Amino acid sequence: MKQLSIFIENAKGRLSQALNSLAEIDVNIRALSLADTKDYGVLRIIVDNPDDVATKLKERSYVVKLTPVWVLKVPDRAGGLSGVLSKLVNEGVIVEYMYAFVERENEQAQVVLRVRDQDSMKIALEKLELSS
Repeated sequence: MKQLSIFIENAKGRLSQALNSLAEIDVNIRALSLADTKDYGVLRIIVDNPDDVATKLKERSYVVKLTPVWVLKVPDRAGGLSGVLSKLVNEGVIVEYMYAFVERENEQAQVVLRVRDQDSMKIALEKLELSS
């Protein structure tokens, strides 16, 4: 799956502007994470048609990056995420960052993972038979 990273000046109203732009181009945000530094923020989002959304945002002068991520289904209970991450770590997977969301329709927890090595993640998922 691809994630959009939108770089936003860390100033009053900039996040609202970005979200308004996404609404104007009819984007439904499935999951998001916001991180900030002193000068800028990074809005990471999961959307349908990320390539098209990236193009439309670039046309509006946003700095956008597409990044491969993994979305895993995890048990929606205490320790569910911990159990999945422990298995991945034991297989040598290095997680750079992550964020989670709950899917309303199936009431299932899902976690978005950015990993250092895509191949090691693929091998670990196949070996562990984890669902992505």
